[in-house]
Amino acid sequence: MSLFKKIFSSQKKETLDKGLEKSKTSFLGKLSKAVAGKSKVDDDVLDNLEEVLVTSDVGVNTTLKIIERIEERVARDKYLGTEELNLILREEIAGLLSETHHGEETDFQIDTSQKPYVIMVVGVNGVGKTTTIGKLAYQFKKQGLKVMLGAADTFRAAAIDQLQVWAERVDVPIIKQKMGSDPASVAYDTLSAALSQDVDIVLIDTAGRLHNKVNLMNELGKVKRVMQKVVTDAPHDVLLVLDGSTGQNAFEQAKQFTKATEVTSLAVTKLDGTAKGGVVIGISDQFQIPVKYIGVGEGLEDLQVFNKFEFVDSFFNTDS
Repeated sequence: MSLFKKIFSSQKKETLDKGLEKSKTSFLGKLSKAVAGKSKVDDDVLDNLEEVLVTSDVGVNTTLKIIERIEERVARDKYLGTEELNLILREEIAGLLSETHHGEETDFQIDTSQKPYVIMVVGVNGVGKTTTIGKLAYQFKKQGLKVMLGAADTFRAAAIDQLQVWAERVDVPIIKQKMGSDPASVAYDTLSAALSQDVDIVLIDTAGRLHNKVNLMNELGKVKRVMQKVVTDAPHDVLLVLDGSTGQNAFEQAKQFTKATEVTSLAVTKLDGTAKGGVVIGISDQFQIPVKYIGVGEGLEDLQVFNKFEFVDSFFNTDS
């Protein structure tokens, strides 16, 4: 995998390595126990490896796919030493993820031919939704794009206040109404303002309540319909934010939200705080929706465009 390293920007990669440190240390610790006293990859090692992957939040279905690929390799190569297992895992997981999604973005790129380009951000409360919006606004603005925020999570006063803080911090305009206002009305006002002010990107925050899927579906559906009165093909992206530190719970949230509304991309946050980074591998494989962004720290620069090769390299890197 050393050939991979040449294409990584060193600063971004260092941040990723640091953000995945807990996940990597936990995984490699379990892996070394799984192969202790074994020189070749046999059925025992594969059984242990299966347990390591599942307990590292990779998810059962994805784990079974990985084990199957390694079994095929064992059958083909006849003898595989346990010291090669880490490298083989890197290769097979990178291969698996490459089959799921094509194209690898390296920057915060959007289609500027669509103007304004509207991103509707969804996700349950507490996953880092507002923070993700703030960091995206910062990244887009850094590229010289005009950004506007819409505070359509009107269910909680805190959500509006928090988005206001981010708007001030990043120095971008925000359209808001008072708590309890109609979210669709806020979205309508935001897109109207964006059109009149020649804005490139609009980020719309939405309520994160999952207590009733039908209500959520209706509300998000209404927000979309009202936005389309202003910008006919809005939203151009529906970004679901998931909290990576919750491990398997992030899978459940993704399942629930993809049933409630059409989701076109995913952001997985808070990967630096716990050892549950393996969840990104499972989510990338299980959902036919690309993971676009990952959060690997508190800083403005710590929201990164997800690159599966970089991620796998950092997750399995034994050099540091």
